[in-house]
Amino acid sequence: MDIKVIRATETWQRAGAYSVRIQGMNRQYHIPLREEFDEHDGSESKYIVLLDDTYPIATCRFFEIGDKSVLLGRVVVLPEYRGHHLGSRVIKEAEKWIEELGYGEIRIDSRLEAVGFYEKLGYKRMDNEVIKSWSFDCVRMCKGEKR
Repeated sequence: MDIKVIRATETWQRAGAYSVRIQGMNRQYHIPLREEFDEHDGSESKYIVLLDDTYPIATCRFFEIGDKSVLLGRVVVLPEYRGHHLGSRVIKEAEKWIEELGYGEIRIDSRLEAVGFYEKLGYKRMDNEVIKSWSFDCVRMCKGEKR
């Protein structure tokens, strides 16, 4: 694989993120587009897209939720590319960008089955409250502190 990283700031780049989410969430889990795409999709959010040559294969997005906090989410790796550490790579690329922008705290709403994955990346559960996100049970996790 020839992996390239894009900090998607232009419409055509965000289209790569949307493509991955449609294939990885809408198609695989039958999440309606109205549920997968929300008020946080657009130019205010930041997106990381991983490309295999020119084909978008993984993505995540983040947006500001407080003075020095962001919510990182919509982490998706296409099914045929899973198992190659691309999920952790897309998150680490987002973390670099988040740090450069001066944010000190990153929150993630993790599906219960992914908690161990995020813990390996340094995230900790904030509490034991289960949050419903479409059909998934999630918990809020956090990394860093507000600056």
